[in-house]
Amino acid sequence: MIQDEVNRAVEVLKKGGIILYPTDTVWGIGCDATNQEAVERIYTLKGSVNKKGMIVLLDTPAEVGRYIRRVPEVAYDLMELTDKPLTLILDGAVGVAPNLIPEEGSLAIRVPDHDFCRRVVGRLRRPLVSTSANFSGEATPLRFEDIVEGIKEGVDMVVNPAFEGKPTRKASSIMSIKEDGEFKILR
Repeated sequence: MIQDEVNRAVEVLKKGGIILYPTDTVWGIGCDATNQEAVERIYTLKGSVNKKGMIVLLDTPAEVGRYIRRVPEVAYDLMELTDKPLTLILDGAVGVAPNLIPEEGSLAIRVPDHDFCRRVVGRLRRPLVSTSANFSGEATPLRFEDIVEGIKEGVDMVVNPAFEGKPTRKASSIMSIKEDGEFKILR
């Protein structure tokens, strides 16, 4: 049953669609991170142009090197060792939609501890955009029931809430790591 839902989501994403889906933290709005038009649709839906607000999900730490020019070794260590959701902001973004990359050229990346997310990313073979399922400036909904109808109606697919798993119901920690290993905890 989960594989059928994964297949449906991947088909929507491959066609440039956007989905509302569960993660290991909160529900997210997502699209193929390499599709500029789909990324723009999410900005429009959320009423935002804040490129710093969107991260990408990967299915394994090994994939990070495909989307960051020079990955600091400590970034891999952190991804492997963390036991809580952690988003890393790394310099040198490549291979994703240009409108997803902020002026400083970084990319926020997370490898979720969530079966559905990892399956979608693995099958899509591209990073998945993840941004909170709310309009810009509004509170992040912690449960599916808290997501406003305008968001639910604005996506091409709402993933079955049965695949939610056991989310933390809070945003991930965020750490910025420079190429030289210098880091800063942002959240």
